[in-house]
This record gives sequence, structure tokens and C-alpha cells, in this order.
Amino acid sequence: MNITRRAAVAIMGAGLMAAATSLPAAAQTVENIKSAGSVKIGMLVDFPPFGIMNENNQPDGYDADVAKLLAKEWGVEAEIVPVTGPNRIPYLQSNQVDLLVASLGITEERAKSVDFSEPYAGISIGVFGAEDAEVTKAEDLSGKTIGVARASTQDTAVTKIAPQDATIQRFDDDASAVQALLSGQVELIGVSNVVAAQIEQAAPGRFNQKLELSQQVQGIAVRKGSSELLEAVNAFLEKVKADGQLSAIHEKWLGTPLPNFVAEGK
Repeated sequence: MNITRRAAVAIMGAGLMAAATSLPAAAQTVENIKSAGSVKIGMLVDFPPFGIMNENNQPDGYDADVAKLLAKEWGVEAEIVPVTGPNRIPYLQSNQVDLLVASLGITEERAKSVDFSEPYAGISIGVFGAEDAEVTKAEDLSGKTIGVARASTQDTAVTKIAPQDATIQRFDDDASAVQALLSGQVELIGVSNVVAAQIEQAAPGRFNQKLELSQQVQGIAVRKGSSELLEAVNAFLEKVKADGQLSAIHEKWLGTPLPNFVAEGK
């Protein structure tokens, strides 16, 4: 093959590859999935307790249990595909997974790229402190020292509502803020409900939530236009919310029942 022909073949090959990677996302149906005998579910494995790798090096956590329960409902095998925060939506759009159970917060911007189910999980941000600390409103933070992870969602939320004479102490991460609370270095901390559950495990009964600052719900994502699949996912979620199975999974991994803002979310 001469150089010119080889060059032409290379160019054609590159063009075909580009065309393949730019193919539009194909709508998916439950019938397609049942015919295949398995459902490919994208999941984060570095976001405990929602997604982890267990001692057997297998995906585990809240999202994994939800994914397996969904597959069981449809009578197929769950094929969990590890994804990352940046590539989870591209994996769905490029047909590498059928859907995402990947701790994906429902936002207007993301809804331009995927279709979301009703909420199946959620994260709330709040202020936590000692059981006997008398804090019921933002004004009660006056003169208090509040720990937060630097530049986090909770840092932003606490800074927004804290009185001028409150001291916000910023730490490198949630773990450091929690340690400061446990040791008495700070009176209160701003954390998510996930971290709060870990505090309860470490120090049962010593601390509770004083204020709720924000909420974000997470949805199962399907490719745009997969309306039949989305209806089936929502029917599944409504069933497992009603019969308590989803709340049991939440209790298992986060130590509390499914929050009302998730259970009642649409």
C-alpha cells in the first residue's frame, strides 16, 4: 500500500471513529434491558457511604443497594460500572451505561443533559452541636464558634446566616471539623447529614441538628427522551418508598430513615 493510500485509509478510519463517538445518545427502554438480561448502571465508588469499594473489591454502598434492588425488580442482573464525577453523564450519553445511580444532584443545568427520576436520596446541610446547646435560629449563633470545612457548601451556608460576632473556624476537611467538635475546640459545626450520621456513630446521643440550612436531592438519571424507562424507574421508586425498602437501605448506610424531603419529593 503506498503512502497516499495509507494516509487516505488513516483519515477514513479517524473519521469513522469521530462519527462513532459523536453518535447521539440512544433512548433506552425496559424491554431492551430485559432482552439483554442485565442493566448497566453507572455508580460512583469514591463517595461513602453512597458509593464505595468493599473488602472484596466490589462496588457497595447506598447506591449499589438501590441499583441491585432496581435490577431485581426488573428481573435482570445488575452490572455496576464505576464512574467518576466528571465522566458519569458522558458515560450515559455515549450509551456505555443504561442509567446512573451515581449520587447525581438534580439541577436545572444537568437536566439539560439527562432526564431525572424523582428523588431517591438527598443531602442536607445543617448546623450541629451539643444536645443541650440552645440554638434554634440563626440569631442564636451570636458569639458562638462554628467549625466548617473550608470552601465547602456548608462554609458558604453558615457564612451566609451567621451573625457578625460569630466566629467561623475553617478546617481543611470535614474530618478535622468533626474532631474539633468532639474535642470541644468549637461549639458547633456545619456539616451534611452524611457526616452527622458518622458523628452519631462516634458519639451516640451527644449531638444533634440545630438548624437546617439547605437541601439537595439526588435522582436516577436516564438518557434524554427515554420516557418509558423513566416511568419505570419512578414506578420502582414509588414502590420502594411506600413499602419501606428504600428507607431500610438509608438506615443501613446512613443510620437514619429516609428524610422526608426525599420521601415526599417529586
